[in-house]
Amino acid sequence: MKSFNDLLQELGVSKVKLAKYLGVSRQMVYNYLDLKSLDEWPNEKKLLIYKLLGITDGSEKSLSKIKVTPEYSMEIESKLNSSSQESFDSDALVDLKKLSKDEKDLYKNLTYLIKDKFSDEYKHDENIATLTYMYHLLQSMDNVKEVKYMLAYMSKSLGFTNPEEFKFNENQQFSFEGIVHSAFTLYSSGGASKTKVMESHARFVQEIEQKKEEKLARTAQLNVFKEQALKELGYSSFTPENAQEFIEKLAEIECRASSSSN
Repeated sequence: MKSFNDLLQELGVSKVKLAKYLGVSRQMVYNYLDLKSLDEWPNEKKLLIYKLLGITDGSEKSLSKIKVTPEYSMEIESKLNSSSQESFDSDALVDLKKLSKDEKDLYKNLTYLIKDKFSDEYKHDENIATLTYMYHLLQSMDNVKEVKYMLAYMSKSLGFTNPEEFKFNENQQFSFEGIVHSAFTLYSSGGASKTKVMESHARFVQEIEQKKEEKLARTAQLNVFKEQALKELGYSSFTPENAQEFIEKLAEIECRASSSSN
């Protein structure tokens, strides 16, 4: 199971996205990942994982043969986005009876605050944007440790948490908080050179745009491969019935494209 966990990490697949794809709760995903092998998973969920990863021989040993490339990562992301189930199984709903008192209180407080933000007519659009960003942070938290460090820093700076408390990697969190505090101090004092700030922000935008362009290019290429695979197979659309055949054909087309470019 370690190789599967490592693969998910390398692909940047969050537990939230995997839970949506499998149609279960995130806690159920953690339960699955605690098992010794994929063979111990419910057969339906195991087959979904094999389809997601393009494993055609039904063997967990094939995990070690997977080579993670940008194209492969985009294919996995595309599958997750297009195949994620909209509704959860019954076990996806939070069973408050299983939570501790502190967990119940936290759940209720979060729910109350979110509802309160939705009902604020004067700042509705602003609140929706803020909650959307918060949702993105929660989605990324498992793969980007700095998200947790930033949340901890803000909690400390606002006086909710002891500044000497470290719930995560203490050395990394300590360094991160020191660097972020210096940046916030410079921001609050207004002492940063406007020219340097503009140059820094321009580099930030440029890096994001470059990543976006690379992602769009890979997505466009993948879409071309998808259309070609459907055409060669004689299908009009991708369905659960032709999924395995489609994935095999897609891999064949990508392999041909890779060989011709070399």
